Amino acid sequence: MTLFTNLRYLINQLITMKTTKIIILFGALSISLLASAQQAWTLQQCIDTALVNNRNVKQKVLSRKISEINYQQSKQDLLPNLNASAGQYYNFGRSLAADNVYRNTNSSQTSFGLSSNITLFDGLKMKYNIDARKAELNASEADLKKMQSDLVMSVSTAFLQVLLNKELLQISKDQHDLTASKIEQRKILVNAGKMAEGEIYELIAQESKEEMNRVKAEQALNYSLLDLSQILEIQDFETFDVVVPKDLLNSELQLLNPQTVYDGALIHRPEIKSAEFHLQSSEKNIQIAKSYYYPSLSLGAQTGSRYYNMTGVPNDAFGKQMSNNLSTSVGLNLSIPIFNKFEVKNGVRTAVIRAQSSKLDVENTKLELRKTIQQAYQNALAAKARWDAAVKSEVASREAYRFSNQKYENGRATVYELYQAKSNLTQVLSEQTQAKYEYVFRIKILEWLK
Repeated sequence: MTLFTNLRYLINQLITMKTTKIIILFGALSISLLASAQQAWTLQQCIDTALVNNRNVKQKVLSRKISEINYQQSKQDLLPNLNASAGQYYNFGRSLAADNVYRNTNSSQTSFGLSSNITLFDGLKMKYNIDARKAELNASEADLKKMQSDLVMSVSTAFLQVLLNKELLQISKDQHDLTASKIEQRKILVNAGKMAEGEIYELIAQESKEEMNRVKAEQALNYSLLDLSQILEIQDFETFDVVVPKDLLNSELQLLNPQTVYDGALIHRPEIKSAEFHLQSSEKNIQIAKSYYYPSLSLGAQTGSRYYNMTGVPNDAFGKQMSNNLSTSVGLNLSIPIFNKFEVKNGVRTAVIRAQSSKLDVENTKLELRKTIQQAYQNALAAKARWDAAVKSEVASREAYRFSNQKYENGRATVYELYQAKSNLTQVLSEQTQAKYEYVFRIKILEWLK
């Protein structure tokens, strides 16, 4: 599996799959990973674990669920309501009896009722509210996908840094081992009496410097592993390691045109979709604000009964009174706004301003995306140029080191000259490695953005 083979596939899956299914899938993967915690992790395993463990992603999932509930409620607002009521009242002194005659006696009454109401017309406010909440749900889903894809890129970046530091450490080890082998060769000559012992001291000093460089490279690798493990939010850093892909550069790397990448990003990138959905919601909120200009019409119905109990007066039985006092009513209620202290007018103005702000957000998101793509393209060009130059420099540096080594073996060059040629070669190899990984990363960023 190449380093980035599954990146675009994974992001496309994030776009098409339901988040709950993703969490179940990644949860199962993470359980298997915990069972083999001491094995080296692949990039795909790192991505899966990060998507399961990341708390920001979990919070965004909860936010999306809230948006889904709001959308469901907006549709359920079309339904009629139904409410039951019950009351117990006590009157002392003069009170109204069941025969509609006032009497000077204490009394009590018990009431029960049911009522229902449904909105027939509200200036299409509920319809626009459904559309607005749907747009907000879509925006929330796009925000979740953006966070997940950003996390994928963060994990991939940290993973690449680990691979880079591993290769730099290997270069340091190779150079140190080469010097150590030379020292052993010189010791044999010294023991045979063919070379003065003092001639190997400079090689030993050189070995010490290279040992220090190896330690620094090892520390850099440990820090990069720690950074990756923290992104994954795992605890077993001491046993954490990654798998080094054998075919990182086997597949042909194609530098995409920035305009082609931008055209594709406008269609597929979740941050663009999120900004556009927020704009849709803002435009629907304008219609909601305007709906308050229109009259509203509702249909209502209610039914209920009462039981009276008066001191000193014969009272019918509870069941008989409830049957005799039962009443039912159905009616229409029309509310016409005439003057509302300019609240509706100002509400519309505020909604329009927010829609204008959302439109600017869309434009800013597109502008930032274009800038990111252009910067990634230029960085890729620069990394490719540095890589090409480093490859050419490597050939020359190896030849220079070979020539210096021959001169040193023949006694026509000092250890310092040999060390200088070797240091130049080491630096070139490090620069070539860094340029190679940066170029691969920039290429994959352009593919990811598309």
